[in-house]
Amino acid sequence: MQKFPMTAEGLAKLEEELKVLRAEERPAVIRAIAEARAHGDLSENAEYHAARERQSFIEGRIAELETIIPAAEVIDVSKLSGDQVKFGARVTVVDEETEEQKTYRIVGAYEADMKVNSISISSPLAKALIGKKVGDSVEVPAPGGARAYEITAVAFR
Repeated sequence: MQKFPMTAEGLAKLEEELKVLRAEERPAVIRAIAEARAHGDLSENAEYHAARERQSFIEGRIAELETIIPAAEVIDVSKLSGDQVKFGARVTVVDEETEEQKTYRIVGAYEADMKVNSISISSPLAKALIGKKVGDSVEVPAPGGARAYEITAVAFR
């Protein structure tokens, strides 16, 4: 079985999502399907088709989470330290062209979320940063051409 690196927080979020899907979402969609069925003709019943589509999504996500969670390899980021970029690090970089500064956290693929600047360990940026130190520059391939970043800070908090 392939293991997936993950932070403890990331695993907790996935476990909570699975719990909500099983305990709340699944029963709610089953009720919605039963209610839509009671309205009669299913061939033109939009509520029924929407509920069935939602049920399909929920069951798929439950199956996905049931595969990911047992394969998670939790890495305790609180025990990590050093000045080298590795899994769990918060890395501050400056775009060498625009001088824009951003901080990213390198996490597992299943917990990456750009809304909170968490990037997957398998992303091009994370791959370029792994093993580097403060002061190093990295070049990252991007759709509009390669981007160059300088690492200004590495932290494990």
